This record gives sequence, C-alpha cells and structure tokens, in this order.
Amino acid sequence: MDNAEEKVAMRDSKRRERQSGSSRYDLRDVEALEDSDNDIGLCGWLLVALSILLMLLTLPISVWMCIKIVKEYERAIIFRLGRILRGGAKGPGLFFILPCTDSFINVDMRTITFDIPPQEVLTKDSVTVSVDGVVYYRVQNATLAVANITNADAATRLLAQTTLRNVLGTKSLAQILSDREEIAHSMQSTLDDATDDWGIKVERVEIKDVKLPVQLQRAMAAEAEATREARAKVIAAEGEMNASRALKEASLVIAESPSGLQLRYLQTLSTIAAEKNSTIIFPLPMEMMQAFMKR
Repeated sequence: MDNAEEKVAMRDSKRRERQSGSSRYDLRDVEALEDSDNDIGLCGWLLVALSILLMLLTLPISVWMCIKIVKEYERAIIFRLGRILRGGAKGPGLFFILPCTDSFINVDMRTITFDIPPQEVLTKDSVTVSVDGVVYYRVQNATLAVANITNADAATRLLAQTTLRNVLGTKSLAQILSDREEIAHSMQSTLDDATDDWGIKVERVEIKDVKLPVQLQRAMAAEAEATREARAKVIAAEGEMNASRALKEASLVIAESPSGLQLRYLQTLSTIAAEKNSTIIFPLPMEMMQAFMKR
C-alpha cells in the first residue's frame, strides 16, 4: 500500500511539474527540431535560391502554388528540404511556401473521440469480465505530433487498450463495479504521461460498460435474491414480535375491566354487520359454558 501511494504521489508531482513547465518543455522541443533548418548546408541554400528565382520568373502563376490556407481548427507543419521550418506550426489562415523545396502537413487540433473495443480482462480475484470505454484527446503540439511519431491517433488507440487491461488487472470485481471514476482517472493520468512526448493531451477517459459472464450474473442474482429473502424474514419476525407485545399489553388492559371485553365484542359485531355478511358469529364467554357444563 505504501509503495502504491508513493507511486501515485510521484506521478501527481510529475504531472504538476509538467503542467507548470509544459510551455517551456514544448518550446525546447520545438526549438530543437527547428534548429535543423540552419543545417541545410550550402547545397540546400542554393536549391532554396533557385526555387525563389523560379517563383519570381513564373509570377503570377506561381502565386497560386505558393499561397496555402488552413482552417481555424488546423495547423500546418512546413518542411523545407525535409527539415521543419523555423517558426513552428502555421495557421490558421494564409501562409506562404516555396515551390519544389517546401511541403506541409495539416494537423487537426480538435478534440478526437474514439471507443476502446471490449477487452477481456482477468481481474485480481480471477474473474473474467469484458470492459469497454471511450477516450477524448486532442493534439496539443502539432510539431511534436508530426515529428515524434508516425501515427499519433493509432498509437493512442493501441495504448488506451493496453492501459485499460493493465489498470483493470490490478482491481477486483467489486472495485471495478464501484470505483469507475477512480479507474477512469488512473487511466487518464497514465495515458497523459505516455502521450506527452507525442504532443497529445488526453482530456477525459470514461468506462462505458462492464459485462459479466452469464453464469456469474445468475450466481450474483441468486445471492441477491437470497439476501433479500433473508432480510424479509427478519423484518416479518420483528413485526410478529412487536405485534405480540402489543397484544399482550392490550390483553392486560382489557383484563383490568371485564366490561371493556364486552364492548370489544360489540365493536367486532358492528364491524362484521357493516360488511353485509349472511353469517355472524357470536362469541360467548367461556364462563357461561362452564356453568352449563356443571349443570
């Protein structure tokens, strides 16, 4: 327990440090990638000069090839002779590229949602369950998302599946059913730490459904039904005990006044007659029967 708490505390401290210095970290990475623009060499600068000359000679036709537009939710990463151009991601709006030497890649900055396919997981108490979920993420740094990984979306999807398996493998069935928010928060923290170098920000993780085997569902239903029946029997027994105590107290009160018992008889007859019954039973005191038996 102490080791687990220490790991969680270290992870939270690292996350706070990363959040406080995320801008500096991203800036260092981007600057390191952009410094390569100065290393294109003499031949590279000659090709850039020829490209500029070609553009000037073919004006105004070349303008349509040099001016590009990116939407509000997109950013463009420009490569000059295969190296990331200084200045980072461009956009939104208009930007300018050189023909023949420059190429660009558009990166969508909107939040992306995907479903985690149902994963067969063996829990800590050796129960097989099928769990699926949903992940919300967005590209936080377009330069890192292009330069550090081949396909950020596919990598995030695969990482989410393995993270779901790893996190649920350390939980029991009761914890999975009751602590969904804690499991989702743990998954989000793990994914956010792993995808930070890719320029990905995992915003939210949710557990959608937990499917149990049919036999386990029947066993749990039988257990719940037995528990409810036992509770009902206890409640009925408590009611009978309380009713018997009330009857005992009532009998003691009536025993103090014989006329009270006669009034109770009359009240019972009045209740029976109000129901329009064809048969009315008259209760007789046992003392009268004993007198007749003696004669």
